[in-house]
Amino acid sequence: MLIIRLLRVGKKNQPFFKIVVTDKKNPPKGGRFVEQLGFYNPLTKEKLVKKERITYWISHGAKLSDACHNLFVREGILEKSKIPVHKKSKKKKEKAPKEETKKETVEKKEEAKDEPKKEEKKEEAPEKPKEAPKEKEPKKKDVKKETPEKESLKEPPKA
Repeated sequence: MLIIRLLRVGKKNQPFFKIVVTDKKNPPKGGRFVEQLGFYNPLTKEKLVKKERITYWISHGAKLSDACHNLFVREGILEKSKIPVHKKSKKKKEKAPKEETKKETVEKKEEAKDEPKKEEKKEEAPEKPKEAPKEKEPKKKDVKKETPEKESLKEPPKA
């Protein structure tokens, strides 16, 4: 299956991309490509796109990568909407359950207000004392014993 995508060429911290038609199985940062359709320099926003060849390859069944799709929409080659390429943050997914929990807590508080009145009627059971957590014994530090050789070196020889 053929795909139109960006092939990175350029030095470190100086990206430069070729727009190429290649087999989907080829590696994205290298490998052979069928045809070069243009280039894109994100630092200078310079780009050259061969519109005729792009429409030719799309008509022959080549798929577009998301980045190329958005590039071609900006250039006016495609009349579709852009595809979101950036990663979605996990924070938004986590916020939705928190909102549900807030609603649940409000409901629980309302229920809790009603429950003490019911509990007053019932006899209260004596509370069980909680056991104190067991303290951990301090670890013994390894004490190095002096070897007889070192002792003989410290004391001056007796005459």
